[in-house]
Amino acid sequence: MSFPKPADFEQGVVIYLTEFCPYCVMAKRLLERKGVVYATYDVGSSPEARRWLVEQSGQRTVPQIFVGGQSVGGYQELAMLDRSGELDRALASADA
Repeated sequence: MSFPKPADFEQGVVIYLTEFCPYCVMAKRLLERKGVVYATYDVGSSPEARRWLVEQSGQRTVPQIFVGGQSVGGYQELAMLDRSGELDRALASADA
């Protein structure tokens, strides 16, 4: 079975998540406040997708957020990037 990778989505931002994850909700809200259009993929029933995420990010938790095809981490890393201004630069690069 296959699952979509970040390059398979039209959106430059992809959130791999699970249905009842509070950090996933917070990540989506942060991006929505910034007006970012993003795609989501629920990995709750996809062991293959979970394994791939661990390989890509080194983390077993969700959300796993990709901007421009690159892993930026989870919610806490996303919020830190936002506070530092790096998220805006990454989003601009992803749209280019």
